[in-house]
Amino acid sequence: MAFSLYDATVANYLQILGAVSTFLDKSLAHFKENGVDPAEIVETRLFPDMLPFRFQVMSLAHHSRGAIEAARNGVFVPPSGPRDLDYAALQALVTDARNELAALAPDTVNALVGRDVTFKVGERSMPFTAEGFLMSFSLPNFFFHSTTAYDILRHKGAPLGKRDFMGRLNLKK
Repeated sequence: MAFSLYDATVANYLQILGAVSTFLDKSLAHFKENGVDPAEIVETRLFPDMLPFRFQVMSLAHHSRGAIEAARNGVFVPPSGPRDLDYAALQALVTDARNELAALAPDTVNALVGRDVTFKVGERSMPFTAEGFLMSFSLPNFFFHSTTAYDILRHKGAPLGKRDFMGRLNLKK
């Protein structure tokens, strides 16, 4: 069996989105037990010039579900829409992204190979093939924002470890 675009992208998105969903729940329980307001968490930054936790979660959804949509329609733009999501809305965003990606058939994703995708930000455009876009742009961004969200939660005291970030492994059967 050949390794496919679906295997390289959607399978990774699903593993980490599952982990993010779990560590968001685990962290929220910890924060509630310790009297930490979830509204404080969504505004937390690791450094003043970094975007807050809220943006990290929104971006990991955008660089997974939104990336596949861009590969389908040929255009990827920075996320738009409401930017004032609370912790519960961020949890729902991750769940929705995971559910949408889980519904995709591998053949649908694999059929995107070779399609044109353009990343547009302002007046700037960057041309890609679907696989080049997913593998060299969106997947690295997805992991960056997932890691940053995890790091912010750890920074705020959530009792998370590497296994929480890794999620469910795809072990040999």
